[in-house]
Amino acid sequence: YQPAPLSEKAPPDTFVVHVSVFYEVPVTYGIVSGDGKGYFIIDSSTGIVRTKNNLKPEDFPVIFNVRATDLFNAVIFNEVSVIVEVTDENDFPPVFPHSLIEESLKENVPATQIVQLKAQDNDTGRNGFLTYGILSGDEQKFRIDESTGILYSTTSFDYEDEPREYQVVIFAEDDGIPEKKRGYCTVVIKITD
Repeated sequence: YQPAPLSEKAPPDTFVVHVSVFYEVPVTYGIVSGDGKGYFIIDSSTGIVRTKNNLKPEDFPVIFNVRATDLFNAVIFNEVSVIVEVTDENDFPPVFPHSLIEESLKENVPATQIVQLKAQDNDTGRNGFLTYGILSGDEQKFRIDESTGILYSTTSFDYEDEPREYQVVIFAEDDGIPEKKRGYCTVVIKITD
Protein backbone atom coordinates (compact mmCIF):
# COMPACT_ATOMS: atom_id res chain seq x y z
CA TYR A 1 0.00 0.00 0.00
CA GLN A 2 1.20 3.49 -0.79
CA PRO A 3 -1.43 6.01 0.35
CA ALA A 4 -1.45 9.67 -0.66
CA PRO A 5 1.28 11.65 1.15
CA LEU A 6 0.25 13.22 4.44
CA SER A 7 0.86 16.85 5.33
CA GLU A 8 3.39 17.41 8.11
CA LYS A 9 0.54 19.31 9.81
CA ALA A 10 -1.82 16.32 9.82
CA PRO A 11 -3.19 16.09 13.39
CA PRO A 12 -3.36 12.84 15.37
CA ASP A 13 -6.27 10.61 14.30
CA THR A 14 -5.90 11.50 10.60
CA PHE A 15 -6.97 8.67 8.25
CA VAL A 16 -3.96 7.12 6.47
CA VAL A 17 -5.08 3.92 4.71
CA HIS A 18 -7.55 1.02 4.92
CA VAL A 19 -5.79 -2.35 4.83
CA SER A 20 -8.07 -5.28 4.05
CA VAL A 21 -7.83 -8.97 3.19
CA PHE A 22 -10.16 -11.32 1.36
CA TYR A 23 -10.69 -14.15 3.83
CA GLU A 24 -13.66 -16.24 4.89
CA VAL A 25 -12.98 -16.12 8.64
CA PRO A 26 -12.70 -12.97 10.81
CA VAL A 27 -9.16 -11.63 11.12
CA THR A 28 -7.35 -9.31 13.48
CA TYR A 29 -5.02 -6.61 12.16
CA GLY A 30 -1.84 -5.34 13.76
CA ILE A 31 1.24 -3.29 12.92
CA VAL A 32 4.10 -5.73 13.44
CA SER A 33 7.24 -3.80 12.41
CA GLY A 34 8.64 -0.61 10.90
CA ASP A 35 6.79 1.97 13.02
CA GLY A 36 9.48 2.33 15.68
CA LYS A 37 8.52 5.93 16.51
CA GLY A 38 4.84 5.07 17.00
CA TYR A 39 3.34 7.38 14.38
CA PHE A 40 0.47 5.06 13.48
CA ILE A 41 -2.31 3.04 15.07
CA ILE A 42 -4.49 0.39 13.42
CA ASP A 43 -8.02 -0.66 14.29
CA SER A 44 -7.58 -4.40 14.91
CA SER A 45 -11.01 -5.29 13.53
CA THR A 46 -11.38 -2.92 10.52
CA GLY A 47 -7.77 -2.53 9.32
CA ILE A 48 -8.07 1.28 9.23
CA VAL A 49 -4.74 2.99 9.94
CA ARG A 50 -4.70 6.48 11.48
CA THR A 51 -2.00 8.80 12.73
CA LYS A 52 -1.29 8.54 16.45
CA ASN A 53 1.16 11.44 16.89
CA ASN A 54 2.26 14.64 15.17
CA LEU A 55 4.48 13.89 12.17
CA LYS A 56 8.11 14.97 11.71
CA PRO A 57 9.00 15.15 7.99
CA GLU A 58 12.64 14.23 8.66
CA ASP A 59 11.50 10.75 9.87
CA PHE A 60 9.73 9.90 6.61
CA PRO A 61 9.18 7.93 4.46
CA VAL A 62 8.13 5.24 6.95
CA ILE A 63 7.60 1.68 5.76
CA PHE A 64 5.72 -0.50 8.23
CA ASN A 65 4.22 -3.98 8.01
CA VAL A 66 0.62 -4.85 8.80
CA ARG A 67 -0.28 -8.44 9.65
CA ALA A 68 -3.76 -9.91 9.23
CA THR A 69 -4.11 -12.99 11.44
CA ASP A 70 -6.86 -15.62 11.44
CA LEU A 71 -8.89 -14.92 14.59
CA PHE A 72 -9.15 -18.63 15.44
CA ASN A 73 -5.74 -19.90 14.32
CA ALA A 74 -2.74 -17.59 14.92
CA VAL A 75 -0.43 -19.58 12.63
CA ILE A 76 -2.49 -18.47 9.62
CA PHE A 77 -1.59 -14.89 8.70
CA ASN A 78 -0.41 -12.64 5.89
CA GLU A 79 1.59 -9.40 5.92
CA VAL A 80 1.70 -6.36 3.69
CA SER A 81 3.95 -3.27 3.64
CA VAL A 82 2.58 0.26 3.89
CA ILE A 83 4.77 3.13 2.64
CA VAL A 84 3.83 6.53 4.09
CA GLU A 85 5.37 9.78 2.89
CA VAL A 86 4.96 13.22 4.42
CA THR A 87 5.02 16.51 2.55
CA ASP A 88 6.94 19.34 4.14
CA GLU A 89 4.72 22.43 4.24
CA ASN A 90 6.19 25.79 3.31
CA ASP A 91 6.11 27.22 6.82
CA PHE A 92 8.70 29.99 6.63
CA PRO A 93 9.46 32.89 4.30
CA PRO A 94 13.09 33.69 3.48
CA VAL A 95 14.60 36.24 5.88
CA PHE A 96 17.58 38.53 5.29
CA PRO A 97 19.78 39.20 8.36
CA HIS A 98 19.34 42.95 7.76
CA SER A 99 16.44 44.67 6.00
CA LEU A 100 18.66 47.65 5.07
CA ILE A 101 22.23 47.45 3.84
CA GLU A 102 24.39 50.42 2.86
CA GLU A 103 27.26 50.01 0.44
CA SER A 104 29.55 52.52 -1.21
CA LEU A 105 30.79 52.31 -4.79
CA LYS A 106 33.65 54.35 -6.17
CA GLU A 107 32.96 56.36 -9.32
CA ASN A 108 34.52 55.33 -12.66
CA VAL A 109 34.81 51.65 -11.63
CA PRO A 110 33.69 49.29 -14.43
CA ALA A 111 30.92 46.76 -13.74
CA THR A 112 31.76 45.12 -10.42
CA GLN A 113 30.48 43.09 -7.48
CA ILE A 114 28.83 45.29 -4.84
CA VAL A 115 27.63 42.93 -2.13
CA GLN A 116 26.67 39.30 -1.55
CA LEU A 117 23.19 38.95 -0.07
CA LYS A 118 22.21 35.81 1.79
CA ALA A 119 18.76 35.03 3.11
CA GLN A 120 17.86 32.16 5.44
CA ASP A 121 14.84 29.90 5.13
CA ASN A 122 14.05 27.43 7.90
CA ASP A 123 12.18 25.08 5.57
CA THR A 124 13.82 22.01 4.07
CA GLY A 125 13.98 20.65 0.53
CA ARG A 126 12.51 22.77 -2.24
CA ASN A 127 10.63 24.87 0.33
CA GLY A 128 14.02 26.16 1.50
CA PHE A 129 15.64 26.50 -1.95
CA LEU A 130 16.16 30.21 -2.63
CA THR A 131 16.52 32.34 -5.73
CA TYR A 132 17.20 36.08 -5.76
CA GLY A 133 15.89 38.92 -7.87
CA ILE A 134 15.51 42.69 -8.07
CA LEU A 135 12.05 43.93 -7.16
CA SER A 136 12.71 47.63 -7.78
CA GLY A 137 15.59 49.96 -8.44
CA ASP A 138 17.48 50.88 -11.58
CA GLU A 139 17.58 47.50 -13.32
CA GLN A 140 19.69 48.89 -16.17
CA LYS A 141 22.48 49.73 -13.72
CA PHE A 142 22.31 46.72 -11.40
CA ARG A 143 21.82 43.00 -11.68
CA ILE A 144 21.73 40.11 -9.21
CA ASP A 145 22.89 36.54 -9.69
CA GLU A 146 19.69 34.64 -9.00
CA SER A 147 21.45 31.65 -7.44
CA THR A 148 24.29 33.25 -5.43
CA GLY A 149 22.59 36.51 -4.35
CA ILE A 150 25.57 38.61 -5.49
CA LEU A 151 24.54 42.15 -6.51
CA TYR A 152 26.59 43.69 -9.34
CA SER A 153 26.75 47.06 -11.02
CA THR A 154 26.46 46.78 -14.80
CA THR A 155 28.07 50.12 -15.63
CA SER A 156 30.44 52.70 -14.17
CA PHE A 157 29.11 55.76 -12.33
CA ASP A 158 30.21 59.39 -12.37
CA TYR A 159 29.99 61.16 -9.02
CA GLU A 160 29.51 64.56 -10.67
CA ASP A 161 26.88 63.62 -13.29
CA GLU A 162 24.47 61.22 -11.73
CA PRO A 163 22.41 60.65 -8.63
CA ARG A 164 24.81 59.85 -5.82
CA GLU A 165 22.56 57.31 -4.17
CA TYR A 166 20.53 54.37 -5.49
CA GLN A 167 18.05 52.16 -3.69
CA VAL A 168 17.67 48.60 -4.94
CA VAL A 169 15.04 46.34 -3.36
CA ILE A 170 16.11 42.70 -3.49
CA PHE A 171 13.88 39.68 -2.91
CA ALA A 172 14.70 36.12 -1.99
CA GLU A 173 12.03 33.64 -3.08
CA ASP A 174 11.70 30.03 -2.02
CA ASP A 175 10.46 27.24 -4.29
CA GLY A 176 7.65 26.40 -1.90
CA ILE A 177 4.62 24.21 -2.26
CA PRO A 178 1.76 25.13 -2.47
CA GLU A 179 2.94 28.74 -2.75
CA LYS A 180 6.27 30.50 -2.99
CA LYS A 181 7.20 32.91 -0.21
CA ARG A 182 9.44 35.97 -0.40
CA GLY A 183 11.63 38.03 1.90
CA TYR A 184 12.95 41.51 1.10
CA CYS A 185 16.00 43.66 1.69
CA THR A 186 16.86 47.20 0.55
CA VAL A 187 20.40 47.96 -0.58
CA VAL A 188 21.38 51.64 -0.59
CA ILE A 189 24.36 52.22 -2.90
CA LYS A 190 26.26 55.49 -2.43
CA ILE A 191 28.54 56.64 -5.21
CA THR A 192 31.77 58.05 -3.82
CA ASP A 193 34.12 60.62 -5.30
